[in-house]
Amino acid sequence: MTTPLVLLDLDGTLMESAPGITASAAHAYRTLGLPVPDDATLRSFVGPPIIDSFPAHGVPPERVAEAVAAYRAAFSAGGMFDNAVFDGMPAALRHLRAAGCTLAVATSKPEVYARPICERFGLTELLDDVFGAPPDEQGTKADVIAKALATLGRHSPAAPEDGPVLMVGDREHDVHGASEHGIDCLGVAWGYAAPGELEAAGAVGLVHDVAGLVPEVLARLR
Repeated sequence: MTTPLVLLDLDGTLMESAPGITASAAHAYRTLGLPVPDDATLRSFVGPPIIDSFPAHGVPPERVAEAVAAYRAAFSAGGMFDNAVFDGMPAALRHLRAAGCTLAVATSKPEVYARPICERFGLTELLDDVFGAPPDEQGTKADVIAKALATLGRHSPAAPEDGPVLMVGDREHDVHGASEHGIDCLGVAWGYAAPGELEAAGAVGLVHDVAGLVPEVLARLR
């Protein structure tokens, strides 16, 4: 049987990435001369594609491309590394690999950012691969998961003969994207979801701290 596959979101699941993302988003609003959203709204930018978040929070459709360009300028200039791996996460990833799991990041962040971020913070050596959105971010979490499954030789929707597959994420789009491929999503409570967001989306469970991640993942893969 194929080894169990665990797909891991990046922002809010493996990493505390809000500082760089929110600062870059605020920079974009200031560059466009638009009111900067409050802190809670800026935190909601962590997870979904930026190209979706700007029009959802006051940027006129005809200026979204301009906002994305301003965001990327700040993000590439250093915001992408204003980031930290959650305490205990490297050990958790090592334990999952030792238990026989294949581990891959599946993030809505463009892959051109996701890969160097994982490299900078020592995650690459703990993972089997990193998958992200295309550079223009014209895609969904389901698209990223589809790419991961195809590259890793799995079927979509998830086929029992492939072995178990589980998504781990902190936002509703992780749950919905996994569901499109017949994959369960385990939610994590230390990320950026609003209260009740993951449960309402249909997450199969909620892990409340990093220490509980390994036993919960392994239980879901049995």
